[in-house]
Amino acid sequence: MFRGSLVALVTPMTESGELDHVAFGRLLDWHLRRGTDGIVIAGTTGESATLSAAEAAELLQIAVQKVGGRMPVIAGTGSNATADAVERTRAACELGVDGVLVVTPYYNKPPQEGLYRHFSVVADAASVPMILYNVPSRTACDLLPETVERLAAHPQIIGIKEATGSVERGAEILSRCGDDFLLYSGDDASCRELIGIGAQGVVTVTGNVAPKQMREMVEAALAGERDRARELDDCLAGLHHALFVEANPIPAKWALERLGLIGPGIRLPLTRLADVHHETVLGAMRRAGVIE
Repeated sequence: MFRGSLVALVTPMTESGELDHVAFGRLLDWHLRRGTDGIVIAGTTGESATLSAAEAAELLQIAVQKVGGRMPVIAGTGSNATADAVERTRAACELGVDGVLVVTPYYNKPPQEGLYRHFSVVADAASVPMILYNVPSRTACDLLPETVERLAAHPQIIGIKEATGSVERGAEILSRCGDDFLLYSGDDASCRELIGIGAQGVVTVTGNVAPKQMREMVEAALAGERDRARELDDCLAGLHHALFVEANPIPAKWALERLGLIGPGIRLPLTRLADVHHETVLGAMRRAGVIE
């Protein structure tokens, strides 16, 4: 249902921290022109942790109205409170999104049974396909393959964004859950390898800055063109790493500002990219062919 390079979109903001609707529309248009295969709104890269439910809904409404029918719109609706995740998921579905991406409940550190029940309840509330999202480096909990296997039986849960960066973990999920369950990489640096063993694409940070190049690399990997995919990925490798020299989305937003697509706004507790990292990000952008 969702395949290819799915960009976890940044949320443009003014210097005072308000949503920047003009820049948001500019980004949506840019991704349409660059051939991005889908967008995730109000996810980790979109600073979901500091967006209110009303702000997330506002962004989703704009995205659906602007690109709906031309590009899949997936809503980040996860929360560490199950009831809140249910409400965000219902609200997103009512706005006409094509799917929801639900992160593991952070901070609480639930057991596997708690994760199973959490996702089951949220999936019951969803009227569109739901993708699980496992990113232990941020959430302090790990959705294990055996729990994913249990959740794969739910008719509304179609796949998982697996952001551990472990190809072995991805292989185990595919083995347990079968061909109908969709695997997406949540780690740009290893996504080509994950696609090589059966993943359907990537939810990408790099695609914010190099959407055309990322789509071409993922397309080649999905087509089994391993040499071409490797060649394209080699050019992107610097960005895969440079966009994480500070917490995501700090470097990505700085890079997009340099491209003239968004302003400098970012919300505390995140801050603008430290000067010491500027040349690292610029060098990676040059190697990827984003700037000269």
